[in-house]
Amino acid sequence: MQIVVLDAKTLKVEELELAPWRALGTLSLYDRTDPVLVPQRLRGADVVLTNKVRLTAEALKGASSLKMIGVLATGYDVVDTKAARALGIPVCNVPGYATGSVTESVFAFLLEMTRRTALTTGRIRQGAWTACPEFCWWERTPLALEGRTLGIVGCGAIGSRVAAVAKAFGMEVLGYSRRRHPDFPGTQTSLEKLLAASDVVSLHCPATEENVRFMNAETIAKMKDGALLINTARGSLVEEEDVAAALASGKLGGYGADVVSREPIDIHNPLLKAPNCYLTGHSAWATVEGRQRIVDVTGENIRACLAGQPQNLVN
Repeated sequence: MQIVVLDAKTLKVEELELAPWRALGTLSLYDRTDPVLVPQRLRGADVVLTNKVRLTAEALKGASSLKMIGVLATGYDVVDTKAARALGIPVCNVPGYATGSVTESVFAFLLEMTRRTALTTGRIRQGAWTACPEFCWWERTPLALEGRTLGIVGCGAIGSRVAAVAKAFGMEVLGYSRRRHPDFPGTQTSLEKLLAASDVVSLHCPATEENVRFMNAETIAKMKDGALLINTARGSLVEEEDVAAALASGKLGGYGADVVSREPIDIHNPLLKAPNCYLTGHSAWATVEGRQRIVDVTGENIRACLAGQPQNLVN
């Protein structure tokens, strides 16, 4: 069996154990795949694995031997699932592989914005503490998480884990989703009430046509003055010009984002010059443990699919 990986560099597979894939057939690893090369690389493949390389209806037409498409992520919008279904090709994803990793990134942002560890270290190295007549020194007053309110937009697996950790810090937790989640460890309410009551708002909802740029000047205006915003979900959820303006005015006290509207980030993105803005490069998911789970679950997906019992099927 021929297994083709179209963008192995995204996973940094050299850091991972690929035995679950190699045991199933001949493995062809491509660091990256230009769109014009996709049809050629699908030709003769039994299984194709992709993270961000798009599989369009046109590209799938010539993939006559393809028995499965594996998405090396939870989101599967890179695949034309309707076209794949029409061709009888199962599409399987990897849900829940990075719940813990993304949760840790949320609190990395939150603790940096409330405790300013990196900023303080830099100023101390410049001599600010040495020049202080008291034994203690800080430039920005530290903020306690205990007693503050965290609002979570998207009460699924990651949102629920974030809520549980927030409660361990002594925070009050509010949640909003389009549908109710009985196991969410917080109080579910309307988006308007959540925005008005929260000291911190963290986004954990999927990107849909309905919520594109729903965090904008209008919704930010409903938040507390100086509130913090964190986005480890999708860049398309926020209007970045409005977030940058809110940071500049002080309406937002800080913004932590692992995702932006265009990735890699454009040099003209307004967030790059916005004050109190903290950015990471869509890497919240990318711990070795999280990436290895992608490999392991994908191997299980392939085995199940070839046995005629596909799991994690999205089409």
